[in-house]
Formats: sequence, C-alpha cells, structure tokens
Amino acid sequence: MQTNFTPEQLKIPALARSNEILRNCVHCGFCTATCPTYQVLGDELDSPRGRIYLIKDMLEKGRPADAKTVKHIDRCLSCLACMTTCPSGVHYMHLVDTARDYIEQTYKRPFMDRALRWILAQIIPHPTRFRLALLGAKIGRPFAFLMPDARLRAMLEMAPKHIPPVSRNDDPQSFAPEGARKMRVALMTGCAQKALNTDINDATIRILRRLGCEVVVAEGMGCCGALTHHMGKADLAHGSAAANINAWMAEKRAGGLDAIVINTSGCGTTVKDYGTYVRNDTLAEDASIVSGMAMDISELLEKIGLPEGAPKGLRVAYHAACSLQHGQQIKTAPKDLLKQVGFEVVEPADSHLCCGSAGTYNLLQPEISQQLKARKVQTLEAQKPDLIAAGNIGCMMQIGSGTRMPIVHTVELLDWATGGPKPRAL
Repeated sequence: MQTNFTPEQLKIPALARSNEILRNCVHCGFCTATCPTYQVLGDELDSPRGRIYLIKDMLEKGRPADAKTVKHIDRCLSCLACMTTCPSGVHYMHLVDTARDYIEQTYKRPFMDRALRWILAQIIPHPTRFRLALLGAKIGRPFAFLMPDARLRAMLEMAPKHIPPVSRNDDPQSFAPEGARKMRVALMTGCAQKALNTDINDATIRILRRLGCEVVVAEGMGCCGALTHHMGKADLAHGSAAANINAWMAEKRAGGLDAIVINTSGCGTTVKDYGTYVRNDTLAEDASIVSGMAMDISELLEKIGLPEGAPKGLRVAYHAACSLQHGQQIKTAPKDLLKQVGFEVVEPADSHLCCGSAGTYNLLQPEISQQLKARKVQTLEAQKPDLIAAGNIGCMMQIGSGTRMPIVHTVELLDWATGGPKPRAL
C-alpha cells in the first residue's frame, strides 16, 4: 500500500512503525474472512482492511480522530485473527495500538465513555479494588435492569456469583521445588484472576513444583498493562510494563531466572511484546530480555515434559483463546498436553473466532460481545463435552456466563492429571 507520510512525520517512531506496517498491506481482504466483528456486523469498516484505511487517513493527515473512526476502532477486539491469516505479514496489532494512543490524545469522548474507561483503568488492574468492585456488583446485580446504559448492565451481569478468598500464594515469595531443582521460574500472577479465580495460580505453582521448578512471585510485579494499553492509556500501560520489567530483572540478577511463566494468555501476548513496546525507552534492553524469557504455561510444560496418563473418560471441549492462538501463535501445545495426560479433546467449529471477552470488550461493547459469546457457547456445547477448558481467565468468565457446563483452566486439568487435586469447578 502506498503511503504519504512526510519526512517530519517519519521522525516520530510510532508513525515510522505505522508506515512500515501500512506499506506491507496489499489490500487482499484475507483478513475480513476471519474478523469476528465483520462476521457479526458485515461492515467493511468493521474489518481490519477497513480499519487500516481509516487509521492511514487519520495518521497521514495528522488530523484529530473523528467520531466515525473512533467507533470502528473501538469495535476492534484485538483478537489478532487477521494477523494469523494475513499473507503479507501486516502487524495489525502495533498499528491499532498506535491508533488507540492517537485517539486518546486527540479525541474527547462523551462524558459517560470517559467515566467508564477511567473506572475500568482504576479498578481492574488492581486486585484489591477489583475484589471490592465485584462485591459491590454482586449486591447490585438484581437491579441491573434499572441501569440506563447497556455497558453498566453488562458490568453488573458479569459479576461472578462466587468470589474466592484471597490466596496467599499470590504474595511475593519463593516456592521450593519438590526434589532436585531443574529450573527457576517467575510466575506472573496477573490481576483479574487474583480476584476472580485463585485456583489457576495455585494449580500452576503445584504442577511446576512437582516438575522440579522453583517458582518465584516477584516483589513489585503487577498488571501487565494490556487493559490500559488497549484503551489507549499509554502512560498507565508503560508504568505497568516498567514495574514488571524491573521486578523480574531484579529476580534474574539476584538468583537467576530460566523463564517467566504466564497462565493468562492475554498477559502473555503483551509481555512478549515488551521488547517492542518500550523499544525507545531506557528499559529497552531489559524489556527485550523479559520478552525473551516469557512463556505461556503450556509452552513451559511442553518443554519440561509431562508423563503419559491413562484415559480419564472425560471429553474436554478446548477453547483456544485468541491471545494464545493468534497473539502468541500457540495452537497445539495445550491440546497435545491434555491428550497426553489422558483427556479426550474436541474443538468447536470456527475455533479461530473470538468469544467476545477481549479484556474489557464485553463491558464496553456488550451487544457485539453477547453475539460472539452466544456463537461460541453454541459451538462448544455442540461437541457434547463433559467440560470446557481454556487458557485465559477472560475467556473463562465470558463463556462461563453463557453455559451451565463446567469451565476450567487447562493447567487445572494438567495439575489434576499429574497428582494435584480435582478442580473445584468439577
């Protein structure tokens, strides 16, 4: 694609990177076929190809974002299915991230939009605040129908019926391996799942310890920054990234680290991109090291190796989180591991399509999200499984709110199959 950025514009790193990405696009339209919002809405502007033209026009002209552009960019899930199918290697993720940052700088949203986004940015990345908000939402859920805004209703309706007690395993500390130490790894404990489902981190720690890993929860580590990053709040996102980079590098320098283990795939996609994200920062070198050490839990378990397990007599419908299959290009490891330890694994039709969670998407775009959820639940249940497994807390909450079928994290099943307790959801 031809671009027309000025030499002065190309001196700005974000615009120079956008120029590189845009020039790779050949406008072939392969991306539209796998875009969830295009599937739902059928609007060219709600596809990567359409959004690319909107972004190109906005950035090249250097004009403030307008309501039309903002509407269509906001409808993007950042599922990154377009990057999986693009034959030209267009890095849409970096392009839409730049667009969101630009929108935040140049566009004044309506008051309610600004308020909701501010509230989400101040609450979800902070587990204690999030837990209190969940308790409030749980109380207010019976009155959701009174809310005038669909987004407020969605926030109340998404509140879980059960909020687990705080797990002390999420506190900064080190867990010794069972037997001889083979590896020393840092565990990213996440933010939302520390309030929503503490079993995931507990299971991760147990299975890694049994496999000979010392597991470290680093002092000063927090939210990965994905949530604020996707809302265009670059300063907050950079602050989160910097805190994590410093925390993990301190552990690496003090006692060595073989890997940074992540069991929330949305966080994994972001952390693996730290090297690019802060490439123009004083932390660039450390960020690159951190990105190179980051591994999804399924990647690490595949590397270490799990024992073969006898058939469990359970049919597991595996939901591939977008951030795992598209963002990190991890497609087979979770399924292979589940099969290896004795589970029968099935997949839904159109497994490449998003469930509609996508961070805060189900809260900010509830109508589109609800349609994607209904489709995903229908295709999963059509496989007649005994349970559903996924590798991302957001997907688990989204799908779980639309089905009565048990849904668990992949690592909980792997932990159970290799000597851990049966998942509570079962």
